[in-house]
Amino acid sequence: MSTGDLVRRAGQGDAEAWRALVGRYSRLLCSIARSYGLSGADAEDVVQTTWLRLVERLTLLRDPARAGAWLAVTARHESMATLRRAGRERPLKGTGPTVTGPHHVVFGRDLAASVGAALETIPPRCRELLELLAGSPRLSYAEISAALEMPVGSVGPTRARCLTHLRRRLGGRA
Repeated sequence: MSTGDLVRRAGQGDAEAWRALVGRYSRLLCSIARSYGLSGADAEDVVQTTWLRLVERLTLLRDPARAGAWLAVTARHESMATLRRAGRERPLKGTGPTVTGPHHVVFGRDLAASVGAALETIPPRCRELLELLAGSPRLSYAEISAALEMPVGSVGPTRARCLTHLRRRLGGRA
């Protein structure tokens, strides 16, 4: 049964549909939480909170078929929130610019705004894929495949097409 059908049925109170959703996505959610370096208990809390967020919004999802991607993004957000609450969020060594003058800050903000605006104009499926690919920490193609319900072998070619869309929207800034 498709994810969209399971979400719709779960929203109508179908316990079997809910169990199927949990069975389909719990491993993905746990792997996302663990990829942030969370302990077993914290990772379990993230997974439970992610499921709670879905329960709260189950009948409000615009595209129930995209619930896998929604769950993955929510698990990332919850993992980051857990790290912030614990005061353990630190930038990775050796990443980011080493020069941080005012012109770098302004350019970085301008570029981020341009990319954000361009992302809003590309197809939603591309936006979801690129957000999952660009997130930190990186998800494997298998995890992205599960979240977006697409064959693993399609992730790379779809990524290339989506980046082409984004480059066109950015014009000379890419």
